[in-house]
Amino acid sequence: MALSSHLFNKRKAEPPPDRPHVSAPGTRTSAASGATTAPPAAAPPAVNPVPASPAGGQGGSRLTVGPNIKLKGVEITDCDTLAVEGMVEAIMDSRVMQIAPGGAFNGSAEVDIAEIHGQFDGNLTVRQKLTVHATGKVTGSVRYTKLVVEEGGQLNGDVQFGATVAHKTGSPEKPGLSLGGAAG
Repeated sequence: MALSSHLFNKRKAEPPPDRPHVSAPGTRTSAASGATTAPPAAAPPAVNPVPASPAGGQGGSRLTVGPNIKLKGVEITDCDTLAVEGMVEAIMDSRVMQIAPGGAFNGSAEVDIAEIHGQFDGNLTVRQKLTVHATGKVTGSVRYTKLVVEEGGQLNGDVQFGATVAHKTGSPEKPGLSLGGAAG
């Protein structure tokens, strides 16, 4: 069997590609033609379907479940912000939960702030502020401290004021309340 000799020979050196040389800020000069051109127009900023965190900065840990992604059977902890654009079935304890218009969360969540543009179904405890936007739908057992429901937003199920949660160290009881029977 004869092998072609060109398979084992080295390639001939190719000339380097024509690369632009930077001559002044914001302009380029082509090495071949010497022509100066302006840089291409900047692309418009990307639109984020999930609003920025109400606390401001992007610092801290952030988990984004993108569109058409399904995250099932997990426990989410130590997450500053959960952004749901797809579908999540989970148990979660976080600081901020944001559900985009096409997003859905099924399960149990304890958060400081919840912004619902999509759907939530399950047990939701919001320690600070729950906002159900016009496209949002919340179903299940809901506990909140502050509540905002935009026109068109839906809130169904067992909804109660007072999101006192035993945050890993304290008791869920409010001061002055007793779970025991009357002394007699």
